[in-house]
Amino acid sequence: MDPVIDCNFPGGNIIVERSEGDDIYIHQDLRDTEGDWFYWYFRVRGASGRTLRFHFTGSNVIGVRGPAVSLNRGRTWSWLGADAVIDASFKYTVPASAKEVRFSFGMPYVASDLKRFLRRHQEHPSLAFSSLCTTHKGREVEQLHVGNRQTPDHRVLITARHHCCEMMASYALEGLVAAALANTETGAWFQEHVACRIIPFADKDGVEDGDQGKNRKPRDHNRDYDGESVHASTRALREQAPRWSDGILKVALDLHCPWIRGRHNEVIYLVGSPSQSIWQQQCRLSNILETVQTGPIVFSAADNLPFGVDWNTEANFQAGKSFTGWARELPGIVLATSIEIPYANAGGREVNAKTARAFGRDLAEALRQYLETL
Repeated sequence: MDPVIDCNFPGGNIIVERSEGDDIYIHQDLRDTEGDWFYWYFRVRGASGRTLRFHFTGSNVIGVRGPAVSLNRGRTWSWLGADAVIDASFKYTVPASAKEVRFSFGMPYVASDLKRFLRRHQEHPSLAFSSLCTTHKGREVEQLHVGNRQTPDHRVLITARHHCCEMMASYALEGLVAAALANTETGAWFQEHVACRIIPFADKDGVEDGDQGKNRKPRDHNRDYDGESVHASTRALREQAPRWSDGILKVALDLHCPWIRGRHNEVIYLVGSPSQSIWQQQCRLSNILETVQTGPIVFSAADNLPFGVDWNTEANFQAGKSFTGWARELPGIVLATSIEIPYANAGGREVNAKTARAFGRDLAEALRQYLETL
């Protein structure tokens, strides 16, 4: 009997072409995507004890540490490793006791993961929840309010998942939020001086539906910040953030993940702004982050991508204004930046849920020291 392969769960994405015994031919679902992209996430049932070989029939969409694997329905993940990969195929022996195994390009993070994280902090006096808006599919777009919501000295706007497949950014966001709520010197400083408004899933429908998100048709969420916004979340943020800023919105951060592999894609970096004043502030935050980091992922300010280099050019933004392009024009903004967090490999170090959270904690510490000296 052939194993049962499907993606009928939050975040799932796969198209099964055919099975030939233990060889399974698949490719990612590119619905609503202009061109190619690489996100996929599926489960296998009824294959206990068998060695399966999965063959991607289109582009090579397996990352540098192989696929991520979960034996507990997506609660925790580990990298299978590059040794299990040959070109665009990988093999896996399903444990005899496993009724189900899940595979993904990365380590998926969906709404249930956010709820699990927030339950651990739900009684914290410096954390509140509200709804930014409702998507056209009827889902709530969550927003978190972290820190001093009454009399802050600074406001900080943080977003993630404008491209819904970029899940490793969510683990870093968890680390940042946990640091801001912690019973530490840094946590206490955030809780006294800063109001953070955080949009964990800018593309909530895409996260839950398992879309690519990048180059979405008719408009990418991160190109939806000029003209008339197509998406409910970008439209609501453009309407609400200027009122919320109250003249003290200083920093806007947008967390992303880059391409699969190669130059600029296996290091953490800030995407350089065309504004020289913003670029100077990006360099300043980067130098602080480089100094204060303690986590296992090493960040180097030298890895930042200045405007005009590689893909970071005006031509890449012809389809519309990005979040940071919009945010840098808000009154009072000193720093607006995207941060790219690799899926699996950062400067030779493994990126996973734990190490990405540690980077988020380092980012919180750097942000504190940056804001203290404004």
